[in-house]
Amino acid sequence: MIYLAQLRAMLERSFSPLACECSVDGDHSLTVKLYHPASGQVDLVVSGLSLDALRTPEAMAGLIDELRYELGSNSLSGPSGDPDLA
Repeated sequence: MIYLAQLRAMLERSFSPLACECSVDGDHSLTVKLYHPASGQVDLVVSGLSLDALRTPEAMAGLIDELRYELGSNSLSGPSGDPDLA
């Protein structure tokens, strides 16, 4: 299983310049928050992710792809979204 610090670092590299916060809930599910570090503006929060499903590099790549899709679909990111994240 990937440790939270490793997961956070991977997500921040993938979604730079956004910062990432990862937390584990009582049921061992993961919550990921992507936000702008300077302003604190939150672009995406996804919760209920299975930690058990994140055991391989392929699973992590799949999560990153899903988060990119969600971030691009998020109406808070503006009408055209961020082209660097697409």
